[in-house]
Amino acid sequence: MFVIDEFAVSVPSADTTAVVRELRDRAEILDALYRFGLGQDLKNRELFASAFTADAELDFRPAAAKWGGRPPLMVGRDTIVTTILTMFADRVDTTHQVTNPRVAVDGDTARLTALVEAQHLLTADHGAFALLKNPYDVELVRDGERWVIHRMRIDNAWYTGDPTAVFG
Repeated sequence: MFVIDEFAVSVPSADTTAVVRELRDRAEILDALYRFGLGQDLKNRELFASAFTADAELDFRPAAAKWGGRPPLMVGRDTIVTTILTMFADRVDTTHQVTNPRVAVDGDTARLTALVEAQHLLTADHGAFALLKNPYDVELVRDGERWVIHRMRIDNAWYTGDPTAVFG
């Protein structure tokens, strides 16, 4: 599942133009995942939607299966944004922290793997929570100067709390 390339930058260091281009791509690729997390945390529809292609897929089924959840595969930016933001609106407070990101760029496509710690607390009772450590596997495509998520698969390494209280 994880990107395990030996180097952070794949182009020769002597090719300054190529290095700068790849570093910019890597920053934009990571920014897509940051927009995904922060858009949820701020409940900001525009920021959250900006992370995805129109035909994006979000697969939370592997993570949910760890505690018996059975969410559908979410297909389409509008479906993803509406489903997640509606599920959390006025009910769940979230924070997402991204660690250990690894990126592999191949022309106008890229793959990103990362660990994301996601804290979910019921707004009315922060004693009801789910803290999840999730490996993310993300496929992205170039969209002009930025990168957007085309497919995202979220698994779960561990959790504490009660995910069913948060996700149903």
